Amino acid sequence: MSGLGAAAEPPGWPLGSSGMFLPEETRGAAPVGFLQELPSYQSARRRRAAAGGTQERRAAPQGSAGPRAVEAWGLEPKGDGPAELPVREHPRCMEEKRRLRGIQQADIKHSSGWKQWKIASSKSCKKILKEVKELSSCLELWRHDMHSIEEKFGTGIQSYFLFLRFLVRLNFVIFILMFGFVTLPSILSKYGIVSNSFAKIPLKNIEPHCTVYIPSDNKGLVYFYTYLKDLLSGTGFLEMTSLFYGYYTVDTEWLGVLRYNLPLAYLLATFGYLALSLVWIIVRSVEGFKQNLVHDENQFQSYCNKVFAGWDFCITDLNAARLKHRSLQHELQRDLEEERMKRKIAGRTMEEKLRIYSLRIFLNLIVIAVLSGCFYSIYRATVFSQESSSDVSSVNFQSNLIVQYLPSIVITLANLIAPQIFSFLIRFEDYSPAFEIRLKLIRCVFMRLAGIGVLLFSLWSHISYCATDKCKACGYNYELYPCWESEVGQEMYKLMIFDFITILAVTLFVGFPRKLLVTHCSCKPVQWCGLQEFEISDNVLDIIYGQTVCWIGTFFSPLLPAIATIKYFIIFYIKKISLKHTCKPAARPVRASSSNFFFSVVLLIGLILAFIPLGVSIAHIPSSKACGPFRNFNTSWAVVPEAVLGLPTGLQQVLYGIASEAFAVPFFVVICLTMFYFIALARAHKRVVEQLREQLVMEGRDKQFLIGKITEAQTHP
Repeated sequence: MSGLGAAAEPPGWPLGSSGMFLPEETRGAAPVGFLQELPSYQSARRRRAAAGGTQERRAAPQGSAGPRAVEAWGLEPKGDGPAELPVREHPRCMEEKRRLRGIQQADIKHSSGWKQWKIASSKSCKKILKEVKELSSCLELWRHDMHSIEEKFGTGIQSYFLFLRFLVRLNFVIFILMFGFVTLPSILSKYGIVSNSFAKIPLKNIEPHCTVYIPSDNKGLVYFYTYLKDLLSGTGFLEMTSLFYGYYTVDTEWLGVLRYNLPLAYLLATFGYLALSLVWIIVRSVEGFKQNLVHDENQFQSYCNKVFAGWDFCITDLNAARLKHRSLQHELQRDLEEERMKRKIAGRTMEEKLRIYSLRIFLNLIVIAVLSGCFYSIYRATVFSQESSSDVSSVNFQSNLIVQYLPSIVITLANLIAPQIFSFLIRFEDYSPAFEIRLKLIRCVFMRLAGIGVLLFSLWSHISYCATDKCKACGYNYELYPCWESEVGQEMYKLMIFDFITILAVTLFVGFPRKLLVTHCSCKPVQWCGLQEFEISDNVLDIIYGQTVCWIGTFFSPLLPAIATIKYFIIFYIKKISLKHTCKPAARPVRASSSNFFFSVVLLIGLILAFIPLGVSIAHIPSSKACGPFRNFNTSWAVVPEAVLGLPTGLQQVLYGIASEAFAVPFFVVICLTMFYFIALARAHKRVVEQLREQLVMEGRDKQFLIGKITEAQTHP
């Protein structure tokens, strides 16, 4: 740490005989022999000798005596103008900065008119950008709430709410995209607002029985609970609204001579929101990855950072300060536990290794069995729900609603029970604490996201099952699923609604009663349970699960992002109230930088998994012939070749060339070369960082050497 203190002294002010700093002008150049006694110079000589005679430029001293140290102090070389860098970026004292500012202003007065205008316009643009940035920060969503959470609970818990705000923004943008390019044109054509815009799709080579679609709309006198059931399950009066795929039956819209191809717009909007989500998540995760690299240091540097730079100065609340103390204590204990585990692993005998590996294999078999049981339960629940939903009487409200929501209920129960089993089993696997947390999270993420995949697989197995020639003529089970896209959209809608109900119910019927019991009941079992902990990882997995459902369901339910936006908006206030009144911060809090990167990575995994069912639905499963914009195409993807055939010949050849192997192979080679270049660049940057760390160490040794020389000179004048 002494190397850090050396950077606080002006480079041109050396130590005098009295220990004071003297200006450079009042003394002569340091003798060469004295500089060669510095530890940094001696270290450079040893490295140069070990390298077998490298060039003098590359073997220059890395400490304060070498030219690199001069550049590190921020001194500009001779010949450069003083206006190259802003004054605030120069590592100098205030007096030197004032003198430098005077030189810059004098230089501007004597410069040409063009240069003066350029400097003035640059300052004006920077000022305008700064004001716009300040205005946008004032208008930022939940700005004061974020500051309140940060000062009371620290940046770790704040990172969860920042992530929630990011999902609100993302879903709102996706909703604007789908509404503007898909929903709004369909509404305008349905109500005849745009003249000559509605055109029914001509049916070509399609069997008549495949085009029959009678929505389950309620006729005559309807009970109130029927409307409630339809609202919760997406059936009845909601089935033919713009919420689901079956509403969009427009093929082409005409506005004068302009032609709007709605099927193509529907497909491109789907690709657009997936690409937007991918780019936005990658951009967000890059910053977290950079911070993760900064924190990826050896144990000694980790210890120094925790002791000297581990405090969160945003905390102003006393309870939050105590929590931060416990957090730092826990991190130090965890580091010691990591070192203890490393020594224990290194000292294991062959017999102990065989025993622990056998135990881990056995426990992993149990984990696989638990996952298989959960997936099979989801599959059977989905099959039973699809086969029994039409047989349940509409008068029996409770039975009908339970059957409709049976897959969602089973998935939620699996998401609640399986992580508890994983937490119990992982204690016996004897992993390090850090790896134990990662492995548990990986299993929970796989459980939640794979459960959605099993649900979709169950649906598609029924949709694709055909036992008669009439069914094979349609390409899908038209009797049970005349508009199968709307059926899938209803399942995603029910998952979204039930997930929100579960979060709300846990807060109201578990969190608040538990808070009252702990506060007003002095029984030992109640006090032993204590308040519910606000686990950041579990809460993040909940909203990532819901976001994955939204990504998959937006193709089948274009307005689902609007529901997700409202859902996350309400969840923000639910979690905020729960955090402040019914929960306590987790005893093992996570660091904000690592948590942000982890959130983005898990969200990226959810997005990648959403590509698979959407790709299968678009390119493999035949589209419904009774509803939707793609009913005149064999698959949804078939609209793209037909749209390409309508383009000019030259543009067609360009697109065919891009899709050919002659373009794909060189493009892949260029991508590989670019990737190798960035990998080499990252390694070079890593070496530079290591050299700078060595330079800091050398700075500290040089300072200790100079202090020793001064002490020796004062003792023996």
